[in-house]
Amino acid sequence: MVTRAPLWTSRHQAGLALAEAFADRRGHRGDTTLVALPRGGVPLAAAMSSRLELPLVTWSVRKVADPRWPELAVGAVAAGGVVVWRHGAGGRQPAATATEHGWLRDQERERQRRQRLFGDPPGDRLCGRHLIVVDDGIATGMTAEAALLSLRRVGPASLALAVPVVDRQVAGVLGRLVDHVEALAVVSDLQAVGLWYGHFEQLSDRQVLALLEAARRACDHPHLRHR
Repeated sequence: MVTRAPLWTSRHQAGLALAEAFADRRGHRGDTTLVALPRGGVPLAAAMSSRLELPLVTWSVRKVADPRWPELAVGAVAAGGVVVWRHGAGGRQPAATATEHGWLRDQERERQRRQRLFGDPPGDRLCGRHLIVVDDGIATGMTAEAALLSLRRVGPASLALAVPVVDRQVAGVLGRLVDHVEALAVVSDLQAVGLWYGHFEQLSDRQVLALLEAARRACDHPHLRHR
């Protein structure tokens, strides 16, 4: 049963809570990979990586929005040319507007920049592996949908979605794209993911890179892990 927000002090704490749900994958680094959606998913996945002794990679995805209302997403873009629009096929007008005004092009450029900066792996490195996709919360679901559709194309052995909090209706939609959804809180009419955290700061590229580097060092040298 969902209690009142906030439920977690930080993304790190939420990541440790999510790790408990995947305890059966602990140490399965030979066939399982945590896939963080940057930037917000990285601190959670880093905590899960430490607890579960699993490798961590990123998979960059960007929402597409009118610059005048940046919080109102009309679509999202992910690797492999995957683009999803609000209202699906009914989103022809937002799609046409975003394309005409260059919003889609701009976000694809930013996605590619993050892909290079964070070192997203080529799809063939994820083929045949059990992938656990991690984000810090899902309200509209468009970026998560784009990421999952993109990752499904690489041919994983299985695809799971792990999030602390998700909108109830969106969870049903995303559940059809994965083999398993693990959500600690399923909320009706989720308005703002940040309300469910005591601290929900915006992360810089430098912070993300530091988290990724620490996770990679710990994966390569297990004795460096801090529990």
